[in-house]
Amino acid sequence: MTRILLTLFLLLTATGSAMAETTAYDFTLTGIDGKPMPLAQFKGHPVLVVNTASECGYTPQYEELEALWQAYKDKGLVIIGVPSNDFGGQEPGTASEIASFCKLNYGVTFPLSDKTVVKGDKANPFYKWAGEQAGMLGRPKWNFHKYLIGADGRFVDWFSTPTKPMSPKITAAVEKALAAN
Repeated sequence: MTRILLTLFLLLTATGSAMAETTAYDFTLTGIDGKPMPLAQFKGHPVLVVNTASECGYTPQYEELEALWQAYKDKGLVIIGVPSNDFGGQEPGTASEIASFCKLNYGVTFPLSDKTVVKGDKANPFYKWAGEQAGMLGRPKWNFHKYLIGADGRFVDWFSTPTKPMSPKITAAVEKALAAN
């Protein structure tokens, strides 16, 4: 009995250690072009991942996301917009429609993923991982929820939908993540 308990303990500890070592760089999104977008390609750069939608009251945040990207991309920040139709069906378009909308209306030049599930059992594995890191309160509850990942791929913080991308809260967190790089 003791041997069984010891084996079980070792297995659970090993599993827990492996989970703790998982970083954002272990995940891949699909780019808006349909090609794999491994997050590992951004190693060494802080990454702000934002679930987006084209028909949401918060859609104008694309403008501030682009401003944040322009202000910090040369310092190493990466922003990834992740279109999602999970909240109110507010991202009904195809990949090409979404890309065109973002470019024409907001001048978006930062990377976009293809439409992605960000909540629930069918969520993309990155979003499941980030949600576990953030805890129950830090999971997306609407469009334009933001996750900040450090240059080492570890979860740093989350920001709720109403938090504007150029807010002092986000810019301070981005600057701290860039300084830690």
